[in-house]
Amino acid sequence: MGSRFGGPQWWPEGEHWPPRGGRGQQDWAGFGRRIFKGVLTFVIFLGLVAALIGALIATAVAGVASTGRLGVVLATLVVLAAGGWLLRTLVRRTWSPVRQLIGAAGRLADGDYTVRVDERSSAAMRAVGSSFNQMAERLEEADEQRRRLMSDLGHELRTPLAVIRGEIEAVIDGVHDGGPEHMESLLDEVEVLERLIEDLRVLTLSEAGKLPLQTEPGDLMRVVEDVADSYRPSAAASGIDILVAGPGEVPDVEMDPVRIRQALTNLVVNSIRAMPEGGRITIELKVEGDRVTAEITDTGAGIAPDRAEEVFDRFVKSEDSPGQGLGLSIARGLIRAHGGEVEITATGPGGTTVSMWLPR
Repeated sequence: MGSRFGGPQWWPEGEHWPPRGGRGQQDWAGFGRRIFKGVLTFVIFLGLVAALIGALIATAVAGVASTGRLGVVLATLVVLAAGGWLLRTLVRRTWSPVRQLIGAAGRLADGDYTVRVDERSSAAMRAVGSSFNQMAERLEEADEQRRRLMSDLGHELRTPLAVIRGEIEAVIDGVHDGGPEHMESLLDEVEVLERLIEDLRVLTLSEAGKLPLQTEPGDLMRVVEDVADSYRPSAAASGIDILVAGPGEVPDVEMDPVRIRQALTNLVVNSIRAMPEGGRITIELKVEGDRVTAEITDTGAGIAPDRAEEVFDRFVKSEDSPGQGLGLSIARGLIRAHGGEVEITATGPGGTTVSMWLPR
């Protein structure tokens, strides 16, 4: 079996890591050669100008030397030598970081997101180097998230597909007769897959800022009450009370009522799942300046403060949760698409409060 030469798991076997000699590095190497030729041409031009000036100075020096002013001659030679040294230093300091940046850009284009450049240079190159390193770091993080997403997605798809495969094989082998009860179980698993695919579609579009919204001035309190009414029966069966509170008058907000209902539903369902032994959920609306906030508070086990942001990541869930771990991610994506935000504002052993606000 080949070796990845120390590369990540997704890197092709037998290929050198970090990549070298790829299309990106070849393109940037060609760009670097063109830059070097331009710099070299400029230096040659400066050299010709310097030679011309030197010839003029030499002529003047010869005249001075003929009069016996040796000190002036030596001073002129020292100035010429110092000028040449400064010119050489300037070219090296200018070209070296540019050459490093070009090489790093080629490696980045070939997929080596770990590459960084030295930011110790001139002020202008420090700014360019810092921007390059930030870009490379974000690409590395995005690539890591993409690979983690694919791994998690494969895990989530494996269970319903295994059930479907098992039922079909059972029918083929004659273990099951393929009656309605078995077809219903297959239909349930297909619905799980459909929900997962739709959730990922919504999440991807919202994060990319391309989720289509049908916005209109709407009553957020009405949406809250509709969601609460929808889940009260199932919540009561688990010993959970759902309460709604708010001011006497709530101003309209610009929203897509279907998407806002979806986001609020995800938050409420998440709170219900956090209280398997029963409890209370309070949804309170507040008017705060230029925003309207809905606070969903439960009396569950709570979330550790250091995990407050982690729970918004894709596929992050507790071990006993029946969901896919996308509800909070989708809720935040939908609210952000409306110009708002979802935050966990209180965590601890006494429950959790999630704030969802929209601009007025």
